[in-house]
Amino acid sequence: MRVAIIENTEITHQGAVGVALHEAGALVTQFRPWLDAALPDPARFDAVVAFGGEQSALSDATHPYLPALARTLRAFSDVDKPVLAICLGAQVLARAYGAANHIGTAPEFGWCQIELSAQGRADPVFAALPPVFPIFEWHSDTFTLPANARLLAQSNVARNQAFRIGRATYGTQFHFEASRAVVADWTRRFPQALEAMSPGWARAFPEQAETHGRAADLHGLTLARAWVRLI
Repeated sequence: MRVAIIENTEITHQGAVGVALHEAGALVTQFRPWLDAALPDPARFDAVVAFGGEQSALSDATHPYLPALARTLRAFSDVDKPVLAICLGAQVLARAYGAANHIGTAPEFGWCQIELSAQGRADPVFAALPPVFPIFEWHSDTFTLPANARLLAQSNVARNQAFRIGRATYGTQFHFEASRAVVADWTRRFPQALEAMSPGWARAFPEQAETHGRAADLHGLTLARAWVRLI
């Protein structure tokens, strides 16, 4: 299988998604449209993954490729090729289907509790998860649910945590790819940004990683493997 990876920022960790793709023997091509505006052609790939970034889904002035990214994700979906969009990726995917992006209205950070909806408990990717599970969050924005989407998971802060469109187009607000190793690297690389989101984070991280991160790692890999099986 050939899978396109879209990176929306300079430092992108594939985390659990990369592990699952590697296990499946996927041939991965990385795109960095914030550098050159290049985006994948659905005719050349079997699936696409769009990761997060520090910009908002409406930052067209500073990241003019975003409208084209929205069209690209929808183009994959329209020909029934699996789409996985995480954090900013999910916000852009929602935009692609006519939903509204709300900037700065729903900050969440750290390992948070997410609850599956009834549709999530019956979903082919999410059904393997417990009804309530910890997973990593790092965002301030949120979005309305696209009209043709199924809500799969929610939280008390940002209701629309995960959705599915059609057979295999998935958006998740939470960073299920972010294993403890990924979060540890973020903690080293972005200490000021993380401190702003959660004062005292660097001191709290080791205990949080042990009490919540261990289970989250398993849930993230479960989701990644289940999505990859759709390709």
